[in-house]
Amino acid sequence: MKFIGITGGVGAGKSEILKYLSSREDTRVMLADDIARQLCEPGQPCNEKLQQIFSGNQVFDAEGNMDRVRMAAVIFADDEKRLQMNEIVHPAVKAYVLEQYRLCKEQAGLQYLFLEAALLIEEHYDEICDELWYIYTSEENRRKRLMASRGYSNEKIDEIFASQLCEEEYRSHCLRIIDNNGTTEETISQVKEILLSNG
Repeated sequence: MKFIGITGGVGAGKSEILKYLSSREDTRVMLADDIARQLCEPGQPCNEKLQQIFSGNQVFDAEGNMDRVRMAAVIFADDEKRLQMNEIVHPAVKAYVLEQYRLCKEQAGLQYLFLEAALLIEEHYDEICDELWYIYTSEENRRKRLMASRGYSNEKIDEIFASQLCEEEYRSHCLRIIDNNGTTEETISQVKEILLSNG
């Protein structure tokens, strides 16, 4: 079984690729954001630690449920709080991913395990994954998509782009580059070819 990490800038259109991969019987897909969300739920490992850090910020209700909009506002305004949160959540996500990887290796018929994460490179998943894939979409196309799908302003998009890795960084760390500037069919066709050559 191969363990493959998928990354790319915001608006690169990773979701269509992940949807295709999820539909394959020989493939399991994990999303780092979903795992992080799950680990922050009441009763989960990260929840209590985060409640302590954000006790004065009205981020959690009495049951321990997180107000995600409020949390986003707090960590956007406070770098120290953001770092503290990351120091709790990121290692927990990685530990969960490693455990799932171990379990998946024992599962008959599973050929591929994919992990999609925005911070795949920054969090050194290249040390765990067999290979990394970069979903490349031009900044112009990403900007159009973000304006259309999320209603973001140019200023907000500039801010997001500036906070992410540059093109060269992605390319230097990833073994496969998938060009997602064309149609969904063209992109999926590239993915199928790679999987065929990997098999």
